Amino acid sequence: MPRRHTLRRAPVLAALAAAALAVPLATAAPASAHGYTTNPPSRGSLCAQRVVSNCGDIQWEPQSVEGPKGFPAQGPADGTICAGGNSRFSQLDDPRGGAWPTTRLTAGSTYTFSWHFTARHATTSFRYFVTKPGWDPTRPLTRSSLEAAPFLTVNYNGAQPPGDISHSGTLPTGRTGHHMILAVWDIADTGNAFYSCSDVTF
Repeated sequence: MPRRHTLRRAPVLAALAAAALAVPLATAAPASAHGYTTNPPSRGSLCAQRVVSNCGDIQWEPQSVEGPKGFPAQGPADGTICAGGNSRFSQLDDPRGGAWPTTRLTAGSTYTFSWHFTARHATTSFRYFVTKPGWDPTRPLTRSSLEAAPFLTVNYNGAQPPGDISHSGTLPTGRTGHHMILAVWDIADTGNAFYSCSDVTF
């Protein structure tokens, strides 16, 4: 009799153990969340707002476009930059024939860039790159289509940003029509950075 009782309890104990293991995993999942640009809205942000459809997983986690840091010398491969090199978010690299919604900007004017964070990290810097005159918005983003140096760099020297931040800077001159602004958030204490691609019209 005692033996039968022990056998009946075994599946219950196994289920309880599995549930106990699942709880930390469930609680740990949101820690993979990080941050994205909201002004101008990144492609991931537009997907999360349902402004753009057929976005795949990025619509649920626009904050997760994380890839190797060191851009442009290192980092995501050409053609995968907007997704941070992550194939789960490959929809962000699809130019959609140049039909991504754009934010109107004025070349040479002062503009305020904004980020929203769901998990904060020790930060090296925020850097903003822009595509060269003549960039083709119907093709995936590559290093050769971007200016080599950022037009705005905000150093953080290892500090953590607040939940939302804004940076003001002067937009490049000599741009008209559809362009891309690539914002790179360089993390100080990991080997990664976060990438946000925003389509704009000058």
